[in-house]
Amino acid sequence: MNAALGIILSIFLLSHSPSVDWVAPQSIDSIITAIESSSSSDLASYFDSSISLNVNGQQGDYSKSQAEVVLRDFFRKNPSRGFQILFRSDSNPAMSSYIGEYQSDAGPYKVIIKVSTQHSESRVYSLEFVKG
Repeated sequence: MNAALGIILSIFLLSHSPSVDWVAPQSIDSIITAIESSSSSDLASYFDSSISLNVNGQQGDYSKSQAEVVLRDFFRKNPSRGFQILFRSDSNPAMSSYIGEYQSDAGPYKVIIKVSTQHSESRVYSLEFVKG
């Protein structure tokens, strides 16, 4: 009888235990592709509703659409000749940081991308292009 009660109690506890709402970070491959192809519209589709943006010293907090306009101008003046991620920091599953190098005719730019993951979606909340 005690064994049966123990099994029933174990099943009850397992089925009613609080679950951790942890979501594995998504790959940022599509964000990388958008930067590689100098596509401000594709990149903006991964932005949070507002974003901290620094493009070669033009720094501020922008709405998604304002940030897209700033990046469209940057990409028009500095078309991509390649982009690669050099460093990933994703020790916190909800927030990840990436450092990359963007190549253009004007020279290389260091790119810092900060991404938050909420409800299984990755959103860029901070982006920097700094002439390097």
